[in-house]
Amino acid sequence: MEDPVVERGYAILREMFGAESVETRLRTATELTRDFDDFVTRYCFGEGWGREGLSRKVRSMLTMAMLIALGRSEELKAHIRGGLANGVTRDEIREILLHGAVYCGIPAGVASTRAAREVLAEIDAEEER
Repeated sequence: MEDPVVERGYAILREMFGAESVETRLRTATELTRDFDDFVTRYCFGEGWGREGLSRKVRSMLTMAMLIALGRSEELKAHIRGGLANGVTRDEIREILLHGAVYCGIPAGVASTRAAREVLAEIDAEEER
């Protein structure tokens, strides 16, 4: 029997990060990572992102801001991609980065801006192909 919360989580992951990234994640899961992947899919995406109280765009913007505050640049890169899929514009990303620098400190702003520059350059290169 399929679990609707997990299925909703996978649907959201596919919409935000692409079907290929989800299929790669499923295909490369190991005994070590499988339970954690299931946990993240269920609670983060199926339960959290699947709620109706905030739009996905707003959730993306909040997530980016929290990742800046936590200094999680690698996760920020993923959520910039997801945010673009959820309707966050590049101008809005720039404003989130600037606002984050004010409240989280210049070093966090520098690291976050560097991460954003890298992922946006990757996206631009992908789109040119």
